[in-house]
Amino acid sequence: MRLKARSRVPEGEGGDPWRRFRVGIGVLTLVIIGGTGGYAVLGLGPLDALYQTVITISTVGYREVGEVGDLYQVFTLLLIIFGAGTSLYTLSVLIETMFEVGVGDGQYRRRRMQRKINRLKDHVVLCGYGQVGRAIEEELVRGGQVVVAIDTRGPGQWPASDGRLRLTGDATDDHIISQAGLDRAKALIVALDSDIDNLFITLTARSINPDLFIVARANEPAVIPKLEQVGADRVVSPLQIGGARMAALVSHPEVVDFLDVVMHDGSFEIRLAEAVVTARSAFASLSLQECAIRTTTGATLLAVLRQESFITNPSQDFVLLPDDRLISLGTAEQLEALAEMVRQH
Repeated sequence: MRLKARSRVPEGEGGDPWRRFRVGIGVLTLVIIGGTGGYAVLGLGPLDALYQTVITISTVGYREVGEVGDLYQVFTLLLIIFGAGTSLYTLSVLIETMFEVGVGDGQYRRRRMQRKINRLKDHVVLCGYGQVGRAIEEELVRGGQVVVAIDTRGPGQWPASDGRLRLTGDATDDHIISQAGLDRAKALIVALDSDIDNLFITLTARSINPDLFIVARANEPAVIPKLEQVGADRVVSPLQIGGARMAALVSHPEVVDFLDVVMHDGSFEIRLAEAVVTARSAFASLSLQECAIRTTTGATLLAVLRQESFITNPSQDFVLLPDDRLISLGTAEQLEALAEMVRQH
C-alpha cells in the first residue's frame, strides 16, 4: 500500500437513477418559494406572488401582476436567470432518467458508464473478471482504489449494480482497453486465464502508457520472463504463491496469520505501508538517526527499497537517498505522520 493520493470518482455516481431529479425538484421548489416571497415583499398578495413566480420561471410571457418598478424588474430578471435554468435542468434530467430506466442495461447505460470512465485519472484497470479478478477488485476497492474491470461477459452476467465501473469486451482489443482510460491510469492488472492474452495485453499497454505500473498473471512458470521482457513490472504466479503459502502455513502458521491480518483486515489497527523519499524531501541525504522516525512518528522502519534491492533492518548510520522507499509498520496515524515528514522540504 503506497502513501499517495488515491484516485477518485466523482461523488453521486451511484445506482439511484432518480437522485439527480430529486435534487432538481428540491432546487426548483426553493426557487419558487424564494420567488413567491420576493414578490410578496414587493407588494403582491400570496396567490399573485405565486402566479407571477410560476409564469416567470416557465417563461410563458403573460402580463406582469402588480406595479412594475425598477426593483420589480431587477428581481424578475434574476428570477428568470435562476428559475428558467433550474426548470430546464429538472425537465432534462426527468427525460434522461425516464429514458435510462426504460432502456435498463442498454446503450444509454453503457454511454453513461463511459462518461464516468472518461473523467477518471490515476485509476486501476483490471483485465479479467474470473475468480481471481473478483478477488483483486474487492481488495482494491476495500483499499480505496477506483477500478475499471474489463471482461467478455455479456449483459446480465456482471454482478448486480453496485456503482462499480465495468466494461464488456475483449481486453486484447486496443479500442476496448483504451476505453478504460489506460492512458490516464496509474496501474494495470492483467489476470486472464490465457498466458498468450496476458502477454499481448501487457505489450499493448506498455506502448500506450510507458509510465503504467503493470502487474501480470502467469499460469506457466516459463511465461514469467517473457512477461517481464514485454513490459510487466511485476509477474504473479497464483500456483507458485499458493504452494508457497501452504508450505508457510505448515512452517510458520502464526507469522502468516499475522501478515494476513496486517495486510487484509481493515479493522486491525496496525498497517504496512511505504513512503517515497524525493529529492526535495527533508529526509534526503540524512541518516536514520538524524531522521528519528520512531521517536517523531511512532512508526517502525522495517526495510528500505533501493534500486530493486531491500535493505532490511538498516542501521542508524544508514543514509537515505532520493527514490528510496521506506517500508514501515504502524497505525494509520503513525504512517500518515511519516508520509508527511517525508513530503516536507
